[in-house]
Amino acid sequence: MARRDEILDYAAELLDLAAFADYGPQGMQVVGAEEVTKIACAVSSSLELFQRAAEADAQLVLVHHGLLWENEPRTIDLRMRRRLEALFAGDLTLAAYHLALDAHPEIGNNALLARELGVTVESPFQAIGVGGSLPEPVPLESFLRRVREAIAPEPLVFAEGPDLVQRVAILSGGGSRYLVDAAGEGYDLYLTGEPAEPSLHLARELGITFVAAGHYATERLGVQALAARLAERFALAWEFVELPNPV
Repeated sequence: MARRDEILDYAAELLDLAAFADYGPQGMQVVGAEEVTKIACAVSSSLELFQRAAEADAQLVLVHHGLLWENEPRTIDLRMRRRLEALFAGDLTLAAYHLALDAHPEIGNNALLARELGVTVESPFQAIGVGGSLPEPVPLESFLRRVREAIAPEPLVFAEGPDLVQRVAILSGGGSRYLVDAAGEGYDLYLTGEPAEPSLHLARELGITFVAAGHYATERLGVQALAARLAERFALAWEFVELPNPV
């Protein structure tokens, strides 16, 4: 058992939350039990997640996508009311870690994606992503096989770059707008979560392969790594609540 506030303070320091201007409050968004024995984690907030976290006897819920965003209404509609009621009924604390969790060099989404794909990180890409290289050039299809095995079985691929891949830029989630930057920095392949309508022709004209492996699929790793780190530090149980999303 550990105190909620000690866990959250440690997470804030670990992720250096103060260094990131985000689209909503990071760290605790809804307060629950003061004492924690189990963490539930997931990619995104939802009613189903909160219900399952309560059923799992968790007291702390960690997510990448929280409840509160600057671009959403401040009124409590029926959707928000039901979600809050589930949190209150379960005495659950909700904590969200967004850009800081994308960017962390050890447990961040992008660093972990690079590790899974065999990419050695050499520099940040657009502040929260990573850029790096494979030990040696590999055929595009070989690299895509890694993506299918490690991240998502059916990524969207615009194979407009070199037949051999070595330099790779990675930015999880909704990073399609950085395709031009990846090409400009000389990467052979750019991997993100979601595509945009211009992505196909941009990739074709810039001579770079664009891979959209799914917003959800590219952001599963960080929240699990964070939960595992906190569980180890404070001797807690933890569980990843898988709520598959094709987007």
